[in-house]
Amino acid sequence: MMGRGRLEIKRIENPTQRQSTFYKRRDGLFKKARELAVLCDADLLLLLFSSSGKLYHYHSPSVSNVQELLRRYEVATQTRILKDQNGGENVEEVERMCEILEREIRFMRIDEGEEYTLPVLQVIEQNLEVAMKKVREEKDRKIQAEMETLHRMVKDRQLDGCGLCDKKSPTPLLLGEQPLFGYELDLKLGFD
Repeated sequence: MMGRGRLEIKRIENPTQRQSTFYKRRDGLFKKARELAVLCDADLLLLLFSSSGKLYHYHSPSVSNVQELLRRYEVATQTRILKDQNGGENVEEVERMCEILEREIRFMRIDEGEEYTLPVLQVIEQNLEVAMKKVREEKDRKIQAEMETLHRMVKDRQLDGCGLCDKKSPTPLLLGEQPLFGYELDLKLGFD
């Protein structure tokens, strides 16, 4: 009997295959979460956002209220997730977000004196690939915007040029006359 080969963990380039894999893996992940909740009587909340931003979630049957589970998490980790009732951002939330971002930035750097395991290096590599993708997308967006601006400028200059031609020919053309183009126009405008 032949076993399955190991799959290299990297981003799937084909969008159709990527979406199919997402749904299969998502269903497998939710199945494992259900099994863990039932077999071990664990309280579980699983939140999953697709690349399009759609939210998928699962919580174990023993969890009647997701907010209660989040409050238990806050107590256990001594962090705030939920906003205060007045809806205002509090200083602790901002500080926590800053700490998380600083940790992520430190994690993306490689210290030469540090010994990294292969899984840690793979995570760093994935983080860098995601960051590179975002940088490329932003660069492409800016290039596209600049190209559109240049195309508008060229079009405006062409329209201005047509307006100059109309102004240089004060007398309407008589039947059978040809408009001035090329060399004759250059002479009229003072070009050599």
